Amino acid sequence: MPVAAMVLAAGASRRLGQPKQLLRHEGESLLDRAVRLASEAGAEPVLVVLGADAERIQGAAALHNSIAVFNKQWEMGIATSIHAGLHALEQIEPGVAGVLILSCDQPRLGAAHLRALIDSFVAQTEPVIVASAYAGIHGVPAVFPRRVFAELFALQGDRGARALLIRPPCPLIALPFEGGEVDIDEPDDLGYLE
Repeated sequence: MPVAAMVLAAGASRRLGQPKQLLRHEGESLLDRAVRLASEAGAEPVLVVLGADAERIQGAAALHNSIAVFNKQWEMGIATSIHAGLHALEQIEPGVAGVLILSCDQPRLGAAHLRALIDSFVAQTEPVIVASAYAGIHGVPAVFPRRVFAELFALQGDRGARALLIRPPCPLIALPFEGGEVDIDEPDDLGYLE
C-alpha cells in the first residue's frame, strides 16, 4: 500500500514578509524542492496544500507531478490545511497506508531522510508514527498511519501534527534529522538559504 505525501504550504509567511514557498534554495523554490524530495523518497501521490497567495504560488512554482489542494480556510490555522489534504487524499487514493506530512521551509531536509522515514514505516507490522527527531523534540517530517487520520482530523486551529507527536495515539519511532530545527520563518533566517 502506498504512502502519500502532504506538503503544507498554505501559510501567509507574515513574519517573513514574503511567500516562503517561492524563496530560492539550491536553484529551485522551497516548495518545488519539498515536492521533488517527497517524490524522490517514493511518496505517491504528493499533495501540496495551498492557501495564501495560492494563484501566485501555482503560477511561479513547477509543482512537478504533484496535486494542488486549495485550503479555503487557511487563515483558521494549520489544522485546516491538514484536513483539506486528508479530504483530498481520501478522494484520490483511499487505500493509502499512511501520509508523510512535511513543510517546505526546512532547508537541511534531503530525500534520504524522507526515504528513511517511509522505509521505517513500511517495515512495521503494526501501525506506527515515524517522526523526525531534532533539537530535543519529535517533529515533521513525519509519517502518520491511516489509523490516526481521525486524530489528525480532530486537530483544531493552529495545532498541527506535532500535537500527535507529543502524545502519540500509537507507537512512535523517531529518526534523527540533523538540522531539522533550521526553518525559514523570519528575515534573519534567510541566511540559511545561502
